[in-house]
Amino acid sequence: MTQLHVFLSVGTPATDAQEAFVRAVEDRLRADGIVPHTVGRNAFSADAPLKAVTALLDECVGTVVIALERSYYPAGLQRRGGPDEAPLSEVRLPTPWNQLEAAMAYSRGHPLLVIIEDGLKSEGLLESGYDWYVQWLAADPASLVSAEFNGVLASWKQKLTEARARLETAPEPAAPGPAAPAAPDLTVGALVAGLKPAQLWSVLAALAAALTAAFALGATLAGGG
Repeated sequence: MTQLHVFLSVGTPATDAQEAFVRAVEDRLRADGIVPHTVGRNAFSADAPLKAVTALLDECVGTVVIALERSYYPAGLQRRGGPDEAPLSEVRLPTPWNQLEAAMAYSRGHPLLVIIEDGLKSEGLLESGYDWYVQWLAADPASLVSAEFNGVLASWKQKLTEARARLETAPEPAAPGPAAPAAPDLTVGALVAGLKPAQLWSVLAALAAALTAAFALGATLAGGG
């Protein structure tokens, strides 16, 4: 079975339960011939994080987003100080890298598999209504054996296969033609040979006019001396 390589967007798990869930997703993907890659988890680079993510995304045919709780705010205000101010409570947010990496993957045409932990705030790309199906699950390995998850995974895998097929059958970019010689390497003869007749006559007329003006100036100076 040919393996499909995908980018996995997930923050560093904060708890043992989150780590167990991420590992369960990774194991499930590998069991289906899908290899997940995550910067800082199983892929490492000396480049800055954003450059590393960009390079890894370009090597993959799809992306999985696992959004887990990173920040928790018991209470707060939304649009504070404005006419639409509203209270907030029990707000749970994932790492902002989920949003960033999802956008980068979508811009590349990656099929997206989005898994969001129950209870997180739905906003940005981590909400329903876009070109991908969002699954809200308990961060528990048992959530990965439901009929819904199996069906969504199978559908997404088919999209991965189609995306890889498109990449494999895409025509190779045309090889660049021979580079024109740099201006300093061109001889006068080569420049003249490359001119059209009308252009050549224009150049000759300009040269003649310049030479006539030079002779006239020289004669004037000589007579004045």
